[in-house]
Amino acid sequence: MSADVTVESPSGLVVVDKASGMTSHDVVSRMRRIAGTRKVGHAGTLDPMATGVLVVGINKATRLLTHVVGVDKTYEATIRLGENTTTDDAEGEILQRRFVAAVTRPELDAAVADLTGDIDQVPSSVSAIKVDGKRSYQRVRDGETVELPARPVTVSRFDILDVRRPEGGRTMDVDVVVDCSSGTYIRALARDLGEALNVGGHLTALRRTRVGSFGLGQAHTLEQLADSLDVVSLADSARGLFNARELSAEEAVEIGFGRRIPATGTKELTAGIGPDGELVALLKDRGQNAKPELVFAPR
Repeated sequence: MSADVTVESPSGLVVVDKASGMTSHDVVSRMRRIAGTRKVGHAGTLDPMATGVLVVGINKATRLLTHVVGVDKTYEATIRLGENTTTDDAEGEILQRRFVAAVTRPELDAAVADLTGDIDQVPSSVSAIKVDGKRSYQRVRDGETVELPARPVTVSRFDILDVRRPEGGRTMDVDVVVDCSSGTYIRALARDLGEALNVGGHLTALRRTRVGSFGLGQAHTLEQLADSLDVVSLADSARGLFNARELSAEEAVEIGFGRRIPATGTKELTAGIGPDGELVALLKDRGQNAKPELVFAPR
């Protein structure tokens, strides 16, 4: 079935393998045509240069996207040492070139280790962070100088996969894999790694391989989705994001009306799954009771 002649899809999440050159908004626009609904959103912007996992919500699942944005992510990237750019990635102009011949592997390992764990990171000035209501990257494009404050992030894994020295050793390409908290900028890691080694650095390739429990194994290209739309159901989407509680028929009715039921026993949001296997609501304990935070099932 073509992208433009399809019936409206059920509610759920779609894991897209985004192609390079597309914005996240481009993906949403295409998914609206594929799914036959205007109610489509995405969780966690990917730069046009980047590829990989972009989680898209359709219909009722757009209400889950806030919770998808905040989960940990995994990236595979290539960092070029010896050059820093205006955008901290390959799409910007080269500002300075410095020789990397003297950089040793122990020095590289030590610099990577210093950028692992709980760190304070200054986002790239061309990020989508808003400054007084305007995107930082737009301010930069308008000729403004933007200095963003550092923010705490967690880099739980920063492993070197390969090191290469192209161009006769003038630069050094470092392939890495990064597990990190939401809000971590891989471009900023590339920049900071280069500065720590006093040679400069920028990102030349970026592929997101995981967003929470959603990985490349579940992802499909837009072309594949246009041929066969693969939607992760609301219930399965919620199970991938939260602990699940199986509700009795009576509890499902009570929750559907916004009433409270006995507490779940956890401080975290819990997905309440009805006897029919459908997502009824997201629950939050309030004392001895669990209260619905978001109700998905009709009353």
